[in-house]
Amino acid sequence: MSLYAIGDLHLSFTVDKPMSIYGREWENHVAKIEKNWKKRIREQDTVVLTGDHSWGRNMDECRADLDFIASLPGQKILLRGNHDMFWDAKKTCQLNDLYQGSLSFLQNNYYMYGEYALVGTKGYCYEGRDTPEQYEKLVKRELERLRISFELAVAGGFRKFIMFLHYPPTSIGEMESVFTRTAEEYGASQVVYSHCHGAARYQDSFQGEVNGIEYSLVSSDYLKFKPGLILE
Repeated sequence: MSLYAIGDLHLSFTVDKPMSIYGREWENHVAKIEKNWKKRIREQDTVVLTGDHSWGRNMDECRADLDFIASLPGQKILLRGNHDMFWDAKKTCQLNDLYQGSLSFLQNNYYMYGEYALVGTKGYCYEGRDTPEQYEKLVKRELERLRISFELAVAGGFRKFIMFLHYPPTSIGEMESVFTRTAEEYGASQVVYSHCHGAARYQDSFQGEVNGIEYSLVSSDYLKFKPGLILE
């Protein structure tokens, strides 16, 4: 039994959104994901998918994408990404009911992996588009959701945590953020995130150990479309 993570599958079985326009590495990326996943992941393994699962804007458009993920080996836990328009905060319970037994959706809750609680939220970072007021509002909302996830896990008796985000934990140039401070406050052993695409973006945030926490980027193109090992 092992824990893996990968983000940004950007599936589009129903909508016309070819990822190859973003670079040659994205050509036939779904076939690469499927091949590498089936080669690496066993049924007893758990994979956390850190957002941007589907280009579908609603359940009708994304159902084939989610069904594809559900068909892959292992236990799958999905985190919300910025492009996951089919999933708003009020639909988490509905999605968990719909895909019970095949997919689990992580928002305002947590999941268990051995003695670890898997906690997380979408997160947010500054990318030059927001006013200061908009940025602070979005960060505050995501921080509240992250704390809910941690506190539910604490109430469940957990003292070991792995924290998952979609966005990187810091904005470019930041040495800390409310998300890194929260990870340190609760004693998370790892922070896992995605969202950063292309070699020019891979160094946008932390990688490796910082203040006793291991940070890992798991964007699918960064991982060459192979789920990354988080914990054996």
